[in-house]
Amino acid sequence: MESATTAGGDVSAAAATADDNHQSTDSSSPADAVNRLIHTISQRQQHLLDKTVPHVLYRWIACLCVVLIYFVRVYLVEGFYIITYAIGIYLLNLIIAFLSPQEDPEASLTTGGALPTRRSDEYRPFVRRLPEFKFWLSIVRAFVIGFLMTFFDVFDVPVFWPILLFYWVMLFFLTMRKQIQHMIKYRYVPFSFGKQQQYGKKPAPAESSE
Repeated sequence: MESATTAGGDVSAAAATADDNHQSTDSSSPADAVNRLIHTISQRQQHLLDKTVPHVLYRWIACLCVVLIYFVRVYLVEGFYIITYAIGIYLLNLIIAFLSPQEDPEASLTTGGALPTRRSDEYRPFVRRLPEFKFWLSIVRAFVIGFLMTFFDVFDVPVFWPILLFYWVMLFFLTMRKQIQHMIKYRYVPFSFGKQQQYGKKPAPAESSE
């Protein structure tokens, strides 16, 4: 009788433990399912973005289409100018990061390094602070988020848009002038055209035909 009672108690305890485990699994399964779904979507999105990396021209054409769709939306609703102004300020920061070198020339001067200033200096390619792909992706995301925000009236703050446009143009002019002065001072060009010739290498003298 004791063995039967003990066996019955063990079975009951095992059943209770199984019920507790089943309840805990049920309680955590929705969160796990959501996490798995988010992870799957993130992996899929990253895979699609990786496939677009070599197609520079098509990416920027798609970016231009997104920008045009946003401006058509703003033109039709005749509002949400404050969102457009915020996107413009964000784009200005992206442009400055895109045109700036990854290493600050002023900081490199204090540490002993500098950008090449003469043909006799060693050639080093220009490395952007903000790579081209991230620059493109940030612009697309900014206009997509701005487009979605135009469907909510809470973001339609009444403003006099010519003032915002004038202020943004002045801010763009002053910022770009400062950036160009920085380029001239440290002698770097953020764009490359054709094949770069390494500094410090002189062309081989032409052999005499005589």
